This record gives sequence, structure tokens and C-alpha cells, in this order.
Amino acid sequence: MDFLLNKFDESWDTPTNLDEKMKDLKRKQAELNALKGDTKSRTTAELHPRKKLKKEVELWLENVERINGEIQDLEQKIGENSFASRGFLKGNVLKKIQEVDELYQRGKFPNSLVVDNPGWIGQALSTTTLFGGAAKTCMEEIWACLMDNDIQKIGVWGMGGIGKTTIMKLVHNQLLRETERFDIVIWITVSKEMNIIKLQNRIARAMKVSLDEDEDETIRAGMIYEMLARKGKYVLILDDLWDKLSLEEVGIPEPSNGSKLVVTTRLLDVCHYLNCREVRVPTLSNPDAWSLFLKKVGEDVSNHPNLLPIMESVAKECGGLPLAIVTIASSMKGVRDVHAWRDALHELKRNGETVKKMEEKVFQQLQFSYDRLRDEELKNCFLCCALFPEDWEIETDELIHLWIVEGHIKEMDSMQQEIDKGRTILDELKSSCLIENGYKGGGRVKLHDVLRDMALRITSVRPRFLVKAGMELNRLPDVGDWNEDLEKASLMWNGQLQIPSRMPPPKCPKLTTLLLSGCNLESIPECFFEQMHGLKILDLSWNSIKSLPNSICNLETLTTLLLGWCEQLEKVPSFSKLQALKKLDLSRTTIKHIPHGMERLVNLKYLDLSNTQITEMADGILAKLTSLQHLAAYEADSGHKFFVRGEEIGGLRKLELFEGCLLDWNEWNSCAQGLHARAIWPHQYIIYVGHQFKWNDYFGDSKKVIEFRGCDMICTIGIKILSDVEVLNIRECSVDLCEEESLFSWFIPMPHNNFSSLSRIDIHGCENIKKLFSSNWVLHNLQNLNTLGVGLCWDMEEIIASESEVEGAGNGVAIKLTFPRLKKLELWDLPKLKSICGANGVMVCDSIELIEISDCPELKRIPLHLPLQDDGQPSPPSSLRRIQANTKWWESVEWDHPHAKSLLEPYFHKLELIVACS
Repeated sequence: MDFLLNKFDESWDTPTNLDEKMKDLKRKQAELNALKGDTKSRTTAELHPRKKLKKEVELWLENVERINGEIQDLEQKIGENSFASRGFLKGNVLKKIQEVDELYQRGKFPNSLVVDNPGWIGQALSTTTLFGGAAKTCMEEIWACLMDNDIQKIGVWGMGGIGKTTIMKLVHNQLLRETERFDIVIWITVSKEMNIIKLQNRIARAMKVSLDEDEDETIRAGMIYEMLARKGKYVLILDDLWDKLSLEEVGIPEPSNGSKLVVTTRLLDVCHYLNCREVRVPTLSNPDAWSLFLKKVGEDVSNHPNLLPIMESVAKECGGLPLAIVTIASSMKGVRDVHAWRDALHELKRNGETVKKMEEKVFQQLQFSYDRLRDEELKNCFLCCALFPEDWEIETDELIHLWIVEGHIKEMDSMQQEIDKGRTILDELKSSCLIENGYKGGGRVKLHDVLRDMALRITSVRPRFLVKAGMELNRLPDVGDWNEDLEKASLMWNGQLQIPSRMPPPKCPKLTTLLLSGCNLESIPECFFEQMHGLKILDLSWNSIKSLPNSICNLETLTTLLLGWCEQLEKVPSFSKLQALKKLDLSRTTIKHIPHGMERLVNLKYLDLSNTQITEMADGILAKLTSLQHLAAYEADSGHKFFVRGEEIGGLRKLELFEGCLLDWNEWNSCAQGLHARAIWPHQYIIYVGHQFKWNDYFGDSKKVIEFRGCDMICTIGIKILSDVEVLNIRECSVDLCEEESLFSWFIPMPHNNFSSLSRIDIHGCENIKKLFSSNWVLHNLQNLNTLGVGLCWDMEEIIASESEVEGAGNGVAIKLTFPRLKKLELWDLPKLKSICGANGVMVCDSIELIEISDCPELKRIPLHLPLQDDGQPSPPSSLRRIQANTKWWESVEWDHPHAKSLLEPYFHKLELIVACS
């Protein structure tokens, strides 16, 4: 009792005093961030070619970011605790004040922030292997020009798909090793739809600088000029330049003093205009073309002797063009029937006879690969890729969802099956070399610009496309472009697009798809959609509209309406006639009420209401949306709450993804009861239960999360939990167990019989929990646990309670509890905790990295298993990085082996409690 009173006296403060200390902390944090801003300004001024930030400066900036996040978490924790219990957080606040003071003093760097960095002059690019002797000779010629002090500008030219970009990427990466000759190497992809402003932005971004969009173009050019001039000897590579370019208008200096300008282009005139030394990229020689063709068609085909003569004829029809060879050979991969090869040769020859210009022939050759796609489904999916801007890194998820709503992927029993089908199509298009992985990686793809041109050429006939995406248009195309045969229109990512208020409504009765995302539209005329009676897909996301025109109400064939990230959108008309709607995205809008007529959208499969201003949904609406597969209904940012009914969620039999909040424990039980009766289970969910919920983003890649917060958990017949849950949090809950068992022994997994997917468990600030797990429960459920955190649970006595039925229990033999994937064990503010896993329990943690014990005064033993070496001495887990604890506790803690403490001493880092002065 004396200890608890002393602890209370040391750690508690009145909430009023705590608020004053928080104000002091926030003031000091503001001063620290001001110093961070000044430091970043200094780094901008001091960072030049061959310079890099000092490690101490990098570490200081990282620590400022870290402590900002910790202060935010502390504010959240204070806000979530009760008025009285907030006083116990005094020590945390004082500790942060001390850390901020120390960081502020360390951040007053008196000397330069940078040091020499002779090894870095540019970012390496992903490349492929160069094929053919002629290409290597061409690369050598380009290199010789770059090394020649008398040549300042080089123009690499040749037809589309011949390998200009591939060669220049290899040259670029080789230039990065020329640190004695050049100070910086800059790569810019220009593309056909580039303009001066865009090009200036890309050059500035490559030099880690941003330009004001509203600044005069001439002033911007002067800024670019100064930036390049300060870079010393630079190589500026402009890839895929389509038109004559005024260097002066952009702000590119005439190269001198060893600097170089390199452009790649399809047009010799561009090289002439810039007065470049011309380097023509030739086609592959016949032997090289044949070797590449054999490589791409595969050994299972090339090993058939009877096919070789006709295969060689097909290869010759590709005219030595690498892109054509790769796409055509890939389209014939696995084809061993001689009749199919003869037909392919006939098609290529027939096309070649009617085509006069070489560029036209390239399109015909590439279209052969498109025609070889196995069905219309694949062809339509490929053509959809051309709706995105040129050189666009297309997110694969976005592309697959577009295929689904377009109907190119047939409707299946589940959303996941449709996504899986989309990924299969994506792989087929990649293997046919019709799309490629994006430069940025991370689930993105792109179209080669020649293939995009081919796709647009195909869609100019049927189906009819109007594509002016990413072209920096400031007004909608004229009425003449909106003809009656138009089927799909994409104007996405034209950042300043406006629709004239007096423009007659486009007469497009066959238009099914209209993509207007990312155009910064401020308004749409009331009559705009009046003559688009066949419209099925309308994407207005990422715009500045405040309301929708009433003409949307009559789009009775509409299946997809995307309004996400229209952050000023406050009002939508009635949706009662939009009964064909299957996908509706209202996320990140400011609408305050569920749209009128929502209950009539019985075909709706996808509904996103996340981060809106909606606070309630009338009972019974969700229950009518029986086709729902995807539902997101929560508010993560503002203070208001948006709860859905557990009974209605449990009754949605087709629901595969759910992200949302339930009011209390009773709502969870209603939801769980409905889920228990389902045949199909959600494959992704983030479910918050409790009126005190706070949406968190620290779950990483976890797709199955449940958090109880501020609930009265009354356990009489067991707690039903989804068995495939990955993250389980219980915070600020009062737990009422009708029998004194461990908490998790009450958990009933459904539909399976264990929790083998659990990777993270956090238990914070809960009452009436004495024991967390039983040893038997651990053995059957926690084999994939990665993180275990328990804190602020005043009644907790044991983490893992021992049980007599466990083999070896009670006879003095150590009971090994194996946690093969546990990396973090964090225990704090547990004043009654006496044991982690009983007197004989031992935790085998071969993956452990961090152990943190704070303010657990009754805990006297750490049961970490230390395997013995051949000499009988213990060894720590090879993964262990850090043990954090109070020094006094560390000195008194007991280990199972007499040498364990000295062995683990190098891993110990003190974690001292800051005690307030009166």
C-alpha cells in the first residue's frame, strides 16, 4: 500500500496542472518546429552538387519528426482518458518537455549542415539488357559525343519502339559513375502532351525544388536558368521530345563549360532545330532480330524444326524493330501449330502491302499482337489503359476496378474473385508485352507511348474514344468533339478545366464512360448530362465542385458514380432514380446527410461513406442494400462520430470488406451473431467498437483489425471474435468476467477454432483484468504473434496464467511457451503484475527484437529462454536489439541463468521515470 501511495504521489497531478504542462510542452514544440523550418531552409541553401547532409543533421531531423508523433499520441491519450486518470500522465508530459528542450539545444548547429558527397550525381534508372551489335555501336557513339568537349547538344532519333529510351537509360546510369566530369545528371520524360509549364515543373522537381504555379512563365524560366547554372557541369536528358522546343522559353541555358543537353525524339527536324549532333538509332540486323525473336517466343516453340523457316519470315516482317519483335514474338509464345504461324505471316504481309509509311507499318505490326489476344475481354482491358494520360503510372488496383465497372470482367459471386480475374488479365497483358511495369514499381503499370498511340488509333474507329487526359486543358473540348457515336471520354487530370456555363449539353446518346477526375472543376452546368442517357460510369473525383447538377438524377443507366476527394461537395440531388447504381464513392466529401433515395439502391455493391460529415444513417437503410460487398462508413479526422448498426452489418450476407464503427458492446454482439450465421466471411475489415473510438493508421498492411475502446465488456457466455483477425486492440474497457479466468479464454473464434492469424495484441487502460492468457490458449493461438503490448491495467497480475493440464506443469520442469514470430514485448504501468508466464514458464522467442518493461515494480523475473551453447553458457536470441527498462528495476530483476544478466547487459537501455517537482 505504501508503494502505491508513493507511486500515486509521484505520478499523479491535477488535470488542471496537467493542462498547463501540456501548454508548456506545445509552446516548446512550436519553438522546436520553427528551428526545424530554419534548418531545412539552411539545407536548401547549402545542398549543392557533391554535397550531402551531415548524419547528425539527418538524425536530428528524424528525431524531431519522431517526437512530434509521440506528442500527438500523448495528446490523444490524454484526451481519451477520464478526467481523473489523466493526472497519471504527468510523468509522460514532463519527459517530453525535457526531450524537446534537449533536441532544441542540439539543433543549434553552429557550422555548415553539409559535407562533401563526391559519389552521388543522380538517381539510377531501371533498365533492361541492350540487344544487338548495332544498338551497342549506337550507345558507344552517344558516349563518345558526351565525352567530347566540343559537342554540347546531342539528338538521338529514330522511329517509335526502336529502343531510344532503353539506350539512353543505360547511358544515363553509366554517366552516374563520371563523378569527376559531371556534377549532376537529370532525366526528364517529356512526352507528346507536354507543355512549357509541365516541363518546367518536371525539371524543377528533378532538382528537388518547387515552382509557384501562378508565377509568370518568363519568371519561372529565369528560375530554372539560375538553378541549372548553379548545378555546375550538368547533363540534362529530355526523353521523347515530340516537337521543336525553345530552350529559352523553358529556361534551359545553352550548354557550356562541359554541360550537355541530350534529347531523344522520333523527328529529325527536332534535332535540326536544336542544332544537335545527330545520332540515329538503327533497326536490329537480321541475325540480331532473329536471336531476339527466338528468345521471346520461347524454347518450346523454337525447338520445332518445321516451324523455323516460317518463324524466320515472321521475324523479318517486324523490320528489325525491337518493340515489334518483342510484342509479336510474345503473342505467339506457346503456338506450335504450323497453320497458325502461316496465318500470322499472311496477316503481317497483307498489312504490309497496304501501308506505305514506316510509322504506319509499326502500328500494323503492333496491332497484330493486339489482334492475337485470345478474346474481346483482353482486348477491351488493353484499350482501357489508353484512357489514362501519356506516360502515366497507372495504379493496378485502380485499373482493375475500372475493368470491373466497365464490364470487361464478367460479374462473379464475389468481389475478390473479380479482382483475382483482373490480376490474371494484367499478367496476360504483361506477358504479351502490351503493358509493362511502371518505373516507380509498387503496383503500377504503364503503356509504351507507341502502344498507347496504337490503342487510340484503334479506338478512333470503334469503340469511339475521346481522350485528352493530362493535357493541361483549361476548357472542355468543343461541342464538335462530342459526336453522337462517342462511347468513352477521358479528360482526367487536366488541372484547371472549366465547363462553360453557356455550353450546349453534349449530345452523346451512346456515351457510356465519362472520366473527369482531377480536373479541379468548380461547377457543372445544370443541363450538362441531359443528353447522356446511356451513361454508365461517371468519375468526378478530385474536383472542387460544391454541388451536383440535377441532370444527374435522370441517369437511370448509371452503374458507377465516383465523387471521392471532392472536399467541397456539400450537396447531392436525389438518387432515387439511380437504381442501376452498383458503385458509389462519396469519401472525403463534406455532405452531412445520407443522400435521398439511398434505400432504393438495391443493386449497390460498393459504398464508400468514409470521412464525410455524415453522423447517422436511418435504421433499415443498410438492411435493404442486400447486394453490398464493400462498405466503408467511418469518420477518421473530425470530432464527430458515425456509427452503423451491428445487426444490419451482420445481416449483409455478401459483405466482403467492412470498415466502420459500432456504438457499443451490444452492437458488437448483434453484429457477431449475424456474422456467425454467414456462409461467406469478410476477407478484409477494420471494426471499431465503442463510443470513444479514434480512427488509427498504425496498422500497417494488416487487413483484419478489431478494436474495442471504452466498452463495458460483459462476458457471460463467451466473446465471439472473427478467427482470422490480425490486429486486436482492447483500450479503456471495463471487463466483467462471470468467472475468474484469463480474458482470452473467453474468446470464441468463428468460424475456425483458433486465432492463428493474430499478429498484434494491444491491451491498454482496462479494468478488472487479472490474467490475460492461459498457457494452453497461447499454445494453440499465438504462433504468429508479432507484437504484444499491455499497459495501464491496474489489476493485471499475470500475462500468461499457468495451468495444471499443461505437460510438465507442477513438477518443477520448465514449461516452454513458444512464440516463433514475436518481435516486440512491451509492458508498462502494471503495478500488480507479478508474473509474465508463471514460476516455471519460459518464453522461447527466437525472433524477439525489443523488450520494454516500465513501471512494473512487482515483476521480478524475465522468463526469456536463453539456449545453451556447447560450453554450457547461455546465448541471447540473435534477433535481440534492445531491452528498455528502469535502471533500478534492471538491477533487481531475476534471470533463470546466473550469467544471463551480464550476457544481456549490452542490450540494456535505461528508461527513467521523470518525477515532477512540487
